Amino acid sequence: MAQTVSSNSCGALIIGGSAGSLDVLLEIFPALRNDIRFPIVLVVHRKASNESLLTDLLQSRTKLQVNEAEEKEFLTPGKVFIAPADYHLLVEEDGSISLDYSEKVNYSRPSIDVTFQSAAEVFKEKLVCILLSGSNADGVEGLKIVNNLGGRVVIQNPNTAIMPYMPQQAVINVKPHVVLDSRDMADYINNLNG
Repeated sequence: MAQTVSSNSCGALIIGGSAGSLDVLLEIFPALRNDIRFPIVLVVHRKASNESLLTDLLQSRTKLQVNEAEEKEFLTPGKVFIAPADYHLLVEEDGSISLDYSEKVNYSRPSIDVTFQSAAEVFKEKLVCILLSGSNADGVEGLKIVNNLGGRVVIQNPNTAIMPYMPQQAVINVKPHVVLDSRDMADYINNLNG
């Protein structure tokens, strides 16, 4: 497995999660290297009232710069961009962010599917997507597109997820490159090449 990781470069990492994913993020972020050479985008289902809590919480756990994504901002290596509550986050052809208030997808805005799909169309084989714990199937359709365009699909082991439904649906419906326990995710990310 380590050979596969080191032989492929990563242009961007997208992490999607819903209910139960915060615990995994709080496990991953303190263990991430400070010199990561690709942007990280987080798409987490959350209420708009908790807007800055996630940003502040993750920033307190990592030396990487964490910020709420803004319209037309460019994805830059070594930074973490969090999809704002109640907006879909799309990646444009030029590597910039577009925020969208269109209808919910899988009862969710931001939708993990929307971000996975738009990022796959831009980064193709240089995209790595990780799907975490959650209670709906958001992310599954997007991961199919990631696979079809040559990107890598990583799914949290449903047995280690607080809410196993989302990763279970992904394991059943998408051919993942790897299924990881939450404790192994930081090492996986740290071994990706920017």
